[in-house]
Amino acid sequence: MVQVDVFTDRALTGNSLAVFLDGRGLSTEQMQALAREMNLSETTFILPRDAATEKVRGVRVRIFTVQEELPFAGHPTLGTAFVLHGQTGSDEVRLNEVRLDLDAGTIPVNFTADSGDGRSRKDSPRVAFGEMRQKDPEFGVTHDVQAVASLTNVSAADFDDSVPIQTVSTGLPYTIATLRSLRMLQNLRLDMARASEYLARSGGKFFYFVCRETVNPKARLHARMIFYGGDDPATGSAAGCCSAWMVANAVAASDEQVLIEQGLEVHRPSSIFVRATKRDNQIVNVRVGGNCVEVLRAEVAIEI
Repeated sequence: MVQVDVFTDRALTGNSLAVFLDGRGLSTEQMQALAREMNLSETTFILPRDAATEKVRGVRVRIFTVQEELPFAGHPTLGTAFVLHGQTGSDEVRLNEVRLDLDAGTIPVNFTADSGDGRSRKDSPRVAFGEMRQKDPEFGVTHDVQAVASLTNVSAADFDDSVPIQTVSTGLPYTIATLRSLRMLQNLRLDMARASEYLARSGGKFFYFVCRETVNPKARLHARMIFYGGDDPATGSAAGCCSAWMVANAVAASDEQVLIEQGLEVHRPSSIFVRATKRDNQIVNVRVGGNCVEVLRAEVAIEI
């Protein structure tokens, strides 16, 4: 297996991911147990197939959290594609696009030698910038601010009423809620049991809390995604939903690449670059990008 840090260009920051290079022969139960063993936000398993099938459908990959399998997730998609990208040959012949066949469909990831802020990474071969094209967004229900506030330690007045609280999906549905200040977001607490019940009724999977006040002045939003009792250092699937939501609500312009910062509360700073296109009053072409860096390689010995 290979462990990479995703949405960062510095090892030991960003969101860690364990990638098992050949999951053939493992049962679903063993994959789930290995994900618990890794104890990271997600663990992925590559299931190699014949070249003809992979050319048409992409490389088959399954994604697991410590509790469940997911049809799609952002940092596992980007990180797994980065590992596959590194295996395709020398720098001169390496494929620029890696296509993953996930339960949510085929997701292409394109790699360049530059970072999201335009700096060249040609002198750092263990670091790469990749950008995934996510599914076109589905905009779900809007939410009553009082109902959402009741699940937290802040009041309804602490939410930004200039934009809606709304569920959006680009493969996994997130409910995006905006707070007025960075301090409120940093101190936010979420009643996980009640939040899970609320989301199950309203069609969301997780909350994605954001605010326009940021630590990095270059960032457009500061974000937190609290799940399973802790913070996710970087949530690429939520960032894609948020990108579509931003363009729909004029927080970002069509095709404008903006930076979302995440993970600072858990000392794993992450930089997520997002953009989306508004065309004929529809939001399409959602793209989420970031740097990846390899941290370690290891062998795992279990009986199968």
